[in-house]
Amino acid sequence: MKKLFISLFIIAPLLSIGQANKVYRQALRATDLNEKIELLDQVIAMEPKNLDAYFYRGLAKNDLGDFQGAIVDYSKIILIEPDADTYFNRGNSRYNMEDFEGAKLDYEKAYELDNGFIDALYSLACTKYDLGEYESAITDFNKITKAIPDLQIAYTLRASAYAALENYKEALKDYSTAILINPDSDAFYNRGVLFLDINYFQKAKTDLNLAIRLNPDNSFLYFYRGAANLFLGKFEEALQDFSVALKYDAQDFDALLGVAMTYLKMNDSDKASTYFSKVKSITGFNVNKEPLEQFSKSYWYSKHYYYFKSEIAELMKL
Repeated sequence: MKKLFISLFIIAPLLSIGQANKVYRQALRATDLNEKIELLDQVIAMEPKNLDAYFYRGLAKNDLGDFQGAIVDYSKIILIEPDADTYFNRGNSRYNMEDFEGAKLDYEKAYELDNGFIDALYSLACTKYDLGEYESAITDFNKITKAIPDLQIAYTLRASAYAALENYKEALKDYSTAILINPDSDAFYNRGVLFLDINYFQKAKTDLNLAIRLNPDNSFLYFYRGAANLFLGKFEEALQDFSVALKYDAQDFDALLGVAMTYLKMNDSDKASTYFSKVKSITGFNVNKEPLEQFSKSYWYSKHYYYFKSEIAELMKL
């Protein structure tokens, strides 16, 4: 009888392990995320040190939007057996919570543990960009383009970082490389908007024409081409473009400002005043405050300040 008791004592844990493995396999096959988490809860209850179960439960929680819960699961793994994949995924959850500093630290650790982990390096570069660490982001994008020379998005984002540093020569070079890799609408759009920002209006219009030809359903393209046409003195074309943008969003105060300024240039004071009144209504314009600063969130204020300042002064007289 004593021998039988000992045998049962040995077999019981083996049965528990077998049951845990069975539930774990069920969890991996489950397509419903809530069901997957419930099954992995059972596995962890039976095997509290099953790090794979924590990892996949963290993935499922992240996909459900429970980012904090995912972080807790990834952190348990990191305390016991840190690895690049877990740091990377915890970085993703932190990034989703807009904890960019925390995400940066995790992506750095993931890349430190595996310097061939390009996804971690790419995420690190993007996070640095979001934090305004443009020079450091460029350094990381340099490594990425060296490893994957035809990765279009890396050139696009590095161009944005260069533009933020007002290094427009390098920005244009990268946007042009992105076009060579894949001449899609977004590639022409990105370069066209930069040309517009630095007052190369005809080049901006040429790129935006190509972008619209490739994707005629992007309302932003019409707004920016409308701006290029306004600066080029093509007022009728500008009105047409702003009108298309307003068909997508009748409350687009940047497009409405564009229309008001275009009519002002055409010496049609009545229509300029009408559209400017619409803008003031949308933005909650306060006559007791400084007029220009009330449009500080507009495209015109941020990118073409002195031109806009002059036009607002004239519109206020109507």
